[in-house]
Amino acid sequence: MDSHTRNNVKLLTAVIGGGGVIVAGAMSMTVIQEKASTVTVAKSTTMTGGATSTETTPATVEATTMAKPAMRGPAALPVEEQGPAAP
Repeated sequence: MDSHTRNNVKLLTAVIGGGGVIVAGAMSMTVIQEKASTVTVAKSTTMTGGATSTETTPATVEATTMAKPAMRGPAALPVEEQGPAAP
C-alpha cells in the first residue's frame, strides 16, 4: 500500500471512530434526559377495588382413594385394524 492510500484508510478510520463517539454521547444524553424528566402518574382518591372473586363452599364429594380402570386386560382392535379372518 502506498502512503496516500494508507493516509486515506487512517482518515476513514478516524471519521468512523469519531462518529461512534458522537453517537454514544448522544445516546447517553438521551438516557440521562429521560431519567431526569418528571413522570405524571394518574392519582385518584375515588378509585376502589371492585369485587373480583367470590368464595364458595365446595360440594361434598367422597375422595377417590385409588383410580381403577374401566376395563381389564388388552383392548380389542377396531374392526378396520383387525387382520383377515383365519380359515
